[in-house]
Amino acid sequence: MKNIVVLISGSGSNLQAIIDACQSGAINGTIRAVFSNVSDAYGLTRAQQAGIATEVAEPKGFADRTAYDIALADRIDHYQPDLIVLAGYMRILSPAFVNRYSGKLLNIHPSLLPKYPGLHTHSQALANGDQEHGTTVHFVTEELDGGPIILQAKIPLSVGDTEADIIGRVQVEEHRIYPLVVSWFVNGRLAMREGKAWMDDRVLPAQGYTAK
Repeated sequence: MKNIVVLISGSGSNLQAIIDACQSGAINGTIRAVFSNVSDAYGLTRAQQAGIATEVAEPKGFADRTAYDIALADRIDHYQPDLIVLAGYMRILSPAFVNRYSGKLLNIHPSLLPKYPGLHTHSQALANGDQEHGTTVHFVTEELDGGPIILQAKIPLSVGDTEADIIGRVQVEEHRIYPLVVSWFVNGRLAMREGKAWMDDRVLPAQGYTAK
C-alpha cells in the first residue's frame, strides 16, 4: 500500500473524504500523517479521530518561505510518502518544495482551471455572470494553480445563487473526485511526465480526463 501525507490549513472536509475512501478500500493507500500550518485546524481533529499521526508546522521563526518548506519536507520525509495531497493547504509552496516532490504532489482548486487561479474563485464566477463553475484536481508545479489538469467537475450556476450555495455544491464534487484521483495515482494509473498528466500511459488533454 502506498504512503500518503496530507497537508491542510482548515476544516479538512476533503481530508475526511480521503480518510473515508482509505478506510473503505476505495483508495489502496494509507494516510501516514496529516500536517497543518495552523495549530487549531479542525482537520487535525479529524485525523486524530481516525488514528492518523498529526504534526503542526507553523511558519513563524523561519527566515523565509524556502527555509520553512525545507524544514517541513524534512519532517514529511520521515513518513516516506509516495504521494503528498494538498487539501485546503493555504500556503504557496516554494520551488524547492515543489521540485523535491515533483510528480508526487496533488492539489484541488475550486474553479475550472485555468479560469480563476488563486483566491475568491466563487465570488469571481458570480461577479462575471458565469453559467458554470466547478473544481479541478491537478498536479502541482511551480506555477500557482498551473500544473497539469487531471480531472474537473462542473456545476451549473443559476440566477440567485449565493456564494454559500456555490461552496456547498462545489464541495460535493470535490469530495467525489479527489479520492478518485488519489486512487488512480496509488494504483499506478496516473503520473506526471514531461510536464504533462498521463493516465493509463496516455497523455491527458489540457482539460484533463474525460470519460468515454
